[in-house]
Amino acid sequence: MSEFIETYHLTGIIIGAVTFLIIGLFHPLVIKGEYYFGVKCWWVFLLLGIGGIIAALLLHNNVIVSASCGVFGFSSLWSIGELFQQRKRVEKGWFPQKKEVSEKYFIKNKLT
Repeated sequence: MSEFIETYHLTGIIIGAVTFLIIGLFHPLVIKGEYYFGVKCWWVFLLLGIGGIIAALLLHNNVIVSASCGVFGFSSLWSIGELFQQRKRVEKGWFPQKKEVSEKYFIKNKLT
């Protein structure tokens, strides 16, 4: 298989497609993560990012796998910032807020 990829110079196309899929995967992960867990789950993205970067360094023999792990790792790290941005988008009303969270938020703000 790797011979076929090298013969037809498909490495860049495959890396591009995998990058597209990974970024597409993280978009709903950030939205659902913030919805169900708030920003408390940021450390999961940190661990995934560190793991992805370490895997990219260790798997240097296969360019496609190494690049995919690197993209996964840095997308995980980028998602930490997006998680906090998502909280701001929820506060602005652009995305739904979990019912239990919105009730606590309403009660907290009403009392103060």
